[in-house]
Amino acid sequence: MKKIITISREFGAAGGEIGRRVAKALDYDYFDKEIIFNAASDSNVDADSLIKWDENVPTEFGFAQSLFDFYNKPLGERLYAAQTKVIREIGEKGNCVILGRNANHILKEFDNSLHIFISADTVFRVQHIQTLLPDQSEHKIKEHIRAIDKQRKKFSMYYTGLQYGYAENYDLCLKSSSLGIDRCVDLILHVVSESSACL
Repeated sequence: MKKIITISREFGAAGGEIGRRVAKALDYDYFDKEIIFNAASDSNVDADSLIKWDENVPTEFGFAQSLFDFYNKPLGERLYAAQTKVIREIGEKGNCVILGRNANHILKEFDNSLHIFISADTVFRVQHIQTLLPDQSEHKIKEHIRAIDKQRKKFSMYYTGLQYGYAENYDLCLKSSSLGIDRCVDLILHVVSESSACL
């Protein structure tokens, strides 16, 4: 039985909804934005600053420049370290579903963990976001999709060296636009309960 589930997702692929439903079905704790508030408390940074930074790559330095050359880590590095600490503490307790934030990499050595990636085609993603943000135009939503996907790819590569969405970095990859949200939830629950046979 898997005790830790991490869900990485494309923006608009319904990863959050899938994660919440899986957590509810398993009676697991679900963590998303709560992580950044805990990290803010641990790093003595106000929550508003952390929310603005969340899942953004620091812009002060290029990829090739070593951050270890600096005595004082940039704000993003300090916050990422705090967030990593919170995620590891959550993982140690187990019985949890964690959405995003490179949790698949941070908890990769933890036993009884299942790392999932949820993708979807653009039409599905636009329609799903429109149900959540009905006042947003299709054009604006597509702009957000492109921008956030790019941001998450950079975030993953910057902090983990891993390619975002690359199947090798996950245990299970699901396409919600093909399978549907209900089926994705069912498949995850099946893998969690039958993990020793399926993985």
